[in-house]
Amino acid sequence: MIAMQYSFVLPADYDMSIIDRRIAEKGRFTDGLTGLVFKAYLSTRKAVAQGPESENRYAPFYLWESSAGMNDFLSGPGFVAVSQSFGWPSVKTWSVWHAEVSEFIANARFASREVIPIRPHARLDELRGRETRYAREFVEQHGALAAVAGFEPTTWSIVRFQLWKETPPAALVADDCIYAVGHISRR
Repeated sequence: MIAMQYSFVLPADYDMSIIDRRIAEKGRFTDGLTGLVFKAYLSTRKAVAQGPESENRYAPFYLWESSAGMNDFLSGPGFVAVSQSFGWPSVKTWSVWHAEVSEFIANARFASREVIPIRPHARLDELRGRETRYAREFVEQHGALAAVAGFEPTTWSIVRFQLWKETPPAALVADDCIYAVGHISRR
């Protein structure tokens, strides 16, 4: 599996209802997309955002079965449309170590994401085991509707991503970013 996210920082005075409308009108177009496990249509608002990403932002997060689905999407009309509307984004990707996805994922209203640097010469096998357990705990013990743990070896970082029905408990999420979820597409 591979996780992917790109984001568009929008002006501080941008009317975010435009993003809400776009998600409501176009979100269904990725429902059932080949190779997609889920796409979370995410946004933050400057007035209510938390953490270092407290800006007006549109930042969808994808979980793909393999790179083939991701490549088809990035070279297809959906990505062309969004990049022509908002610009050419940098697309972050992570190799997924573990993903837990609840059957109730469509009820997600919030998402949290944390990116953690991996120290040089870390035991990746131990780190992978710990992150796998951590992802399982988010779903099994803490009520997350999905949890993804992945890593990126170019910058040596880990991503922890969760979907939530309610605002995530502050004790469980870092100060990276809390997003509003406008729509969830699934395979």
